[in-house]
Formats: sequence, C-alpha cells, structure tokens
Amino acid sequence: MGVSSADCHILHVDMDAFYASVAIRERPDLQDKPVIIGGWQRGVVLSANYHARAYGIRSGMPGTRARRLCPQAVVVQADFTDLGRVSKAVMENFREVTPLVRVVSLDEAFLDVSGSTRRLGSPAMIAEQLRARIYDEQGITCSAGVAPSISVAKIASRHAKPDGVVVVPPDRVVSFLHPLDLGELWGVGEKTRTKLRRIGLLTVADVAHTPLAALQHTVGAAVGYKLHQLAWGADRRLIEPRYSMEEPDKSMGAEETFARDLADRELILREILRLAAKVSRRLRKAGYAGRTVALKVRFSDFTTIIRSRTMVEATDVTQEIYGTAARLYDALGLDRASLRLVGVRVEGLVPRQTVHHQFLLGERSPGWREADRAVDLAAQRFGSSAVRPATLLG
Repeated sequence: MGVSSADCHILHVDMDAFYASVAIRERPDLQDKPVIIGGWQRGVVLSANYHARAYGIRSGMPGTRARRLCPQAVVVQADFTDLGRVSKAVMENFREVTPLVRVVSLDEAFLDVSGSTRRLGSPAMIAEQLRARIYDEQGITCSAGVAPSISVAKIASRHAKPDGVVVVPPDRVVSFLHPLDLGELWGVGEKTRTKLRRIGLLTVADVAHTPLAALQHTVGAAVGYKLHQLAWGADRRLIEPRYSMEEPDKSMGAEETFARDLADRELILREILRLAAKVSRRLRKAGYAGRTVALKVRFSDFTTIIRSRTMVEATDVTQEIYGTAARLYDALGLDRASLRLVGVRVEGLVPRQTVHHQFLLGERSPGWREADRAVDLAAQRFGSSAVRPATLLG
C-alpha cells in the first residue's frame, strides 16, 4: 500500500457483473441464484452473475445455449434506463476524485489520480474509497487495478474480481505479467493468440523473450512491436478524458434478433428501416453524421456476413441510411435465405455541423432531413412511438 503515487497512479475500475448486479440489487431472493440478463427466447446473453458464470455462461452466448448449461437460471431483462442512471452516478464519483477520467463503457473507466493523492491518500486508498462509496450509494460492487500504466491496470482489475483491489507497483510489473497466459495482453484476440501458439508461445514471458523480428513476422510489424512493449509493461499511453459513452467513438449501430427466422424480403426490409430510424435518431441526438453504412446479417446456422458502403458525404437522414442498407441487402442475393438477426451501423462519424450538402443546379431537397427533424420534435413531446414511417405501423 505504500507505493509512490508518482510511479503507480493509474486506476482501472470495473463494476462486477454490472448488468446483473443492477438488475438484482433490489431482489434479495435472487442473490444466491444463477441469473442471466437478456438471452430470452432467441436473443444473446448480455450479462450473467457469478453464480451463472460458474456454469460456463458468458456474455454474447446464445440464450438457448445458456439455458441448456443452467436450466434453473433465472432470466431477467435489462432496464437500460436504470443502468444508465447508475453508470452516470458512478462516473460522477470518479470525476470527484480526478478530472482525468477515460470512460471505456457503461461500467468501467481509467483514472489518473496522480494529482489527487495529496488530498485523498495513496492510489490504493483512493481505489478502496471509490469501491466503498459505490457500494454504499449504488448497492453494487466493483474491482480495481492500480498500476503504473493503462494496460497493466486493466489486467490487474481483472485479477481483482470480484470485489477486490490488486496493486502492481513498478518493480513488480514484470513478475506480475510474465507468468500470465499471453491472451491476457491488451489486444490479443483469439486469432492473434492462435498465431502465437503455433510458434510455441504460451505465456507473456514467451512473448517478451521472443526476438522482435520473429514476432513481427508472425503477427505483423505494428502488432508485433506493440505486443513486445506490452509484455515488458512498457505502455506509455496517457489518459485523455472522455466524459461519456454518449460521445461516439467510431460508429453507432443497432441490431435485432428475430423471435423466429425470417426469409420474407419485405419483412426484413421493414426491420432494416426500423433499425435505420433508430440509428439516425441517435446520430441526430448526439450531433453526428456518418459516411459509411454497414449491414450485418446472421443466418440460422449463426454464420454472419457484414457488408458496407461509403457514401459521397456524411448523413444522419433516416431514408439515406435505410436506402443504402436496403441496397446492401439486395446485393447479397439471399434468395429467401432464413435470417435470425439483422443490424445497421453507421461509421466514419463526424460532427454534424461540419457537413454541408452542395445541391446541383436545379436539384431540390427531397425534404427527408426536415421530416426527420419534425419526427424528433414530436418524439420529444409525445414519446418515441408518436410518429413513425407508415411502413412500421401495425
């Protein structure tokens, strides 16, 4: 606990099973039972409490598989309004400690507390204070990693779960990292892990002691260099404040898993329109527009295809996003293939005020932008379902 704040000032704080914890905190009858969030009927699991995870249930797993693994699990639907409120309160707690907060998701953030130690104590003490306050105010637990760098703090918080703190001072970084499975390094997904295992690398120590040229030959120059640095704990990234997940990073999207497989083109296009309207509304609310529209389709055997098209200029207009997504769907030539999921995503986001449409000589505005604005105003006053495209009625 007596680690110098100048050398060990990065915190990664992560809520424990956030969706599940928020959903069951007012349900004492569920505290000792396996609980799944989402995954009802044909959806995927959004989260699971630790009792459910003991059965092998993980987020992203099809709900049908989760219920086979643990038939006695209780399925609870997420309340996103409540989740957002709790997340906002937690992030406000972080910002009372330091202005240097990088929000990563609803339930986790990095903090640079180097400027707060004189007032609040050591980084480890700050982590404990935050955990106690979050539990007292929100009724949920969290885990924290304290380390000299972002990547090591992230790994440390994972090892602190659930409901703990792990401190990794500078002189223990290498001894902490090297025994770990190489998959724990930041950015090592299943494909990279498989490539490295093919050349006999199993642990972080193996990566650290492999010649850089050999790593780069296996996974590419940039990735190889990054992994070599991370394996020695040489991560010099700074925390740049990001205040909210409302700030779009690279894209905004929405998707829907159908209650039953769909093969009818008109029904699928209707769903694509609904998703396009949802995404465009979020874009306008955040003040962004995007140039690239991506369509995601998943078949009944879980095979997934993603296609995208980049437009001449960025847009937040429902009909333009829908039109591009519909053309992408038709270009697939699925010929009544059964789909279990579709998704629409807009990428390449830029601030809306930087987009200026230049009309051609004699060209008239179709009025879709004005129609969207009118719909937004009606939704603000009467609710999101007050005005919808005629195709979506009924």
